[in-house]
Amino acid sequence: MSNKIKVMIVDDSALVRQVVSQAISRDPGIEVIGTAQDPVFALAKLNSLAPDVLVVDIEMPRMDGLTFLKRIMAERPTPVIICSSLAEKGAQVTMEALSAGAVAIITKPKMGLKNFLEDASNDIVQAIKAAARANVRALGRAVSPAAVAADVRPKLSADAVIAPASAHQGAGMYGTTDRIVAIGTSTGGTQALEAVLTRLPAVSPGIVIVQHMPERFTAMFAERLNGLCKIEVREARHGDRVIPGRALIAPGGKHMMLARSGAQYTVEVVDGPLVNRHRPSVDVLFRSCAKFAGRNALGVIMTGMGDDGARGLKEMREAGARTVAEDESTCVVFGMPKEAIRLGGVDEILPLDRIPAAILQSARG
Repeated sequence: MSNKIKVMIVDDSALVRQVVSQAISRDPGIEVIGTAQDPVFALAKLNSLAPDVLVVDIEMPRMDGLTFLKRIMAERPTPVIICSSLAEKGAQVTMEALSAGAVAIITKPKMGLKNFLEDASNDIVQAIKAAARANVRALGRAVSPAAVAADVRPKLSADAVIAPASAHQGAGMYGTTDRIVAIGTSTGGTQALEAVLTRLPAVSPGIVIVQHMPERFTAMFAERLNGLCKIEVREARHGDRVIPGRALIAPGGKHMMLARSGAQYTVEVVDGPLVNRHRPSVDVLFRSCAKFAGRNALGVIMTGMGDDGARGLKEMREAGARTVAEDESTCVVFGMPKEAIRLGGVDEILPLDRIPAAILQSARG
């Protein structure tokens, strides 16, 4: 029996179906088992084809991609990657797709589509492989096994952006008792962050967040959460203060680091190379928290593919911070938390619904 990832492409453009099929079929671990020109055709094929991953457009005839996504998650939870030109503008409908359970977004332009899809084939392949590992039970509230090839891009550590904490810095002795919470997450994190942040009262410790997400999306994601939460949620700006009742989300395409200004915590938003193939990187944020907050911090690593944040969480723990990893039972992808646990960087393993209480407990020291 083949262990290839079985993919179905749903897009009203024949060109997109053809080019994406050809691009991803070059990978030996992926097989395109079917295409459909709209969701109605796709629904008729789903039971017989049983794809592991769906690649879906948003704007389609007869049924839009968002309605299709919600129906899939209700009736037959399957990892879905949105591949849409709407994503280019950071459209609200794209954020709704992430909230509804889409595990990744691929932005396709309206012009130069064929060249873009060919150039972006590696990104699409990696998104499919990450999606194939998704916990479909967590998505729908088992995917067939597949070998995941290594990304060939160089993998830099947090050293490329920020030096490790010294022994004195790691102790967290700065004459302040202000508590901060650092959260890192990736695939499935949009839903996980919503579940956590909407359960926090207005009086909560200051929070800094890295969610792996492209440029243009983080501002809209923060705006959406701000409308749902009692705390203030916004995309971080360089020099923003980290204060109780506020959560700052690292901008897509930038690294975010915790800093100190006197007795106050602030954030630095900076350029820099990809760390663990990500920008923003969770490891960069967590290392900065180890340096400048030490035992005054709580580090939380949640659902996500890969290992970004695992080493940084261990550094936080060694600096005296309390550290939490999301339990496998609620993770969409148990990658980042698993690696943090393996490295010995985790004090406590908690399901998603218990993480808000851990955050509030941290405020009491």
